Amino acid sequence: MKISIERRPKDSNLMKYLSPVLAVLLTLMAGGVIFTLQGQDPWTGLYTFFILPISDSYGLSELGVKAAPILLCAMGLAVCFRANIWNIGAEGQLLMGALIGSWAALSWMDSDGIWVLPTVLMTGAIAGLLWALIPALLRNHFNTNEILTTIMLNYIALNLLLYAVHGPLKDPHGFNFPESALFTEAVTLPLLLEGTRLHIGLAFGLFAGVCIWVLMTKTFLGFQLKVIGLDVSAGHFAGFRERRLVYFSLLLCGALAGLAGISEVSGPIGQLVPSVSPGYGYAAIIVAFLGRLHPIGILLASLLMALVYMGGEMGQIDLGLPLAMGSLFQGMLLFFLLACDFLISYRFRVRTMSSQPPALGRNAGVNC
Repeated sequence: MKISIERRPKDSNLMKYLSPVLAVLLTLMAGGVIFTLQGQDPWTGLYTFFILPISDSYGLSELGVKAAPILLCAMGLAVCFRANIWNIGAEGQLLMGALIGSWAALSWMDSDGIWVLPTVLMTGAIAGLLWALIPALLRNHFNTNEILTTIMLNYIALNLLLYAVHGPLKDPHGFNFPESALFTEAVTLPLLLEGTRLHIGLAFGLFAGVCIWVLMTKTFLGFQLKVIGLDVSAGHFAGFRERRLVYFSLLLCGALAGLAGISEVSGPIGQLVPSVSPGYGYAAIIVAFLGRLHPIGILLASLLMALVYMGGEMGQIDLGLPLAMGSLFQGMLLFFLLACDFLISYRFRVRTMSSQPPALGRNAGVNC
């Protein structure tokens, strides 16, 4: 028997949608093995990670709280990835939205007009947009790889945030903790459910998903983004302006990530802290691909990723496992997704080798 790998005549639509399901199942299987190696019962570990966090209504509301920033970032990234623009900077754009939006919120602490909260949210979104403008300018005018620039800008944004909470935005009455003053009610997002932390930021993500779906399926601009992503030369031949599409994609993604950042600090956190994001911008990259760049798929993948974050915290509390277990599950999910995506374009071929040697005839030859 001989097993070989061959390219499919055309990509498999079945494997395109089956691949994320297989990746999740393989992640669960690998997680069970890891729990066993950690001296834990695998079923108990998986239950603690994926069932226990959402076993009551409050847990379900927390799932929405965790999913909201991931959903907003992933929706913007889906537009970039459709256009073949590899924006890895949603994390930095989220942090800048949280930082500049917090500055605006602290500046208007004494105001109580209805215009204050929308202005603060807009400030955060514009901050993320302007942070995304940097790699867009560098790509369009200096042919700089946006993967490198967006990754480096993530670290710059993080250090700016750390400087702010240890310096100019530090609460003078906060007992020297690196955090800002608590926001007033005027700059705090309203709750969707009383008695929980679920805020209107989740509605922002759902609305963004509807807008992205309309953009990519019902508009000529969305068609241009798809064409440029599939074949740049074809887009140029059709007269599509690549630079404008690069600006649009990156700025839209930056604005949504910035909105996610300011929604976090004005929502469940209520102040600017160094740990405003445990890596939501990076997790959104996995979510975008796991959801196949489709709004519905991204929504489901966001909920799954939020559950992984909650499971990591629950595993630390109930099982004494390191908090990094959540990050380990994220990494395994990405690894298995990339491995299963291989089967979209390739397949395994099993051939049975005959035990009898081939007969030699007139036309028989030697293969070299």
